[in-house]
Amino acid sequence: MQYFIYLLFFLFISNPAEKATAVVEKGEQKVIEVVIESNDQMKFDLSEIKVEAGATIKLTLKHVGKLPKQAMGHNFVLLKKDVVLKDFAMEAIKARDNDYIPEGTEDVIAHTIVIGGGESTTIEFEAPAKGEYTFLCSFPGHYALMNGKFIVE
Repeated sequence: MQYFIYLLFFLFISNPAEKATAVVEKGEQKVIEVVIESNDQMKFDLSEIKVEAGATIKLTLKHVGKLPKQAMGHNFVLLKKDVVLKDFAMEAIKARDNDYIPEGTEDVIAHTIVIGGGESTTIEFEAPAKGEYTFLCSFPGHYALMNGKFIVE
């Protein structure tokens, strides 16, 4: 019975960001693998992702829905510090031909392409300096529900 209580306690307090990461050592290089899912209800399964400064991040975005990208496309965009989410999202709307990433922007650290239901995509980038950053889906109108914190420790 005590084991069952501990199990329930662990399940209720565990951080979903932690279950989606794996640390892989490749020589002296640390690679943190992150998997984030998106769906047809305009939601990411993670609202917070924690990584280590200087590590290589291998991020996989999976669209677990069924709708095509023209109707319910999703991407992952990591913004630099102090970028205003709404302002960036309003500019991104105009960049349909560039996966909703404004041409020449200096506001983005890393981003994926836009994918549709059943698709996935993977990117690699170096974790930025310690701090708290914002991630979002920049497909028109999605940023309000599809955003979270990217915490670098």
